[in-house]
Amino acid sequence: MRQKKEQLIITFSTTSQAMCMEKYCLDKGIKGRLIPLPAEISAGCGLAWKTEPEAQQELKQELLQAGIGWETMEIRNL
Repeated sequence: MRQKKEQLIITFSTTSQAMCMEKYCLDKGIKGRLIPLPAEISAGCGLAWKTEPEAQQELKQELLQAGIGWETMEIRNL
């Protein structure tokens, strides 16, 4: 059985926001990946960005500067 660990999960209202996030992070070399929305989280589009919890403050600033909207940003055990 896989052991759960803390992950930063960012959810989006729309698929286009999630795709913008993926492109932005790939272009900037920001770690993380787009995943299907975990069942225990309810949010808009069904996609989420998963990365290390330590990246939360940096990512929040990056997304605000880039104008990329998100729905929630929280640390979860996944």
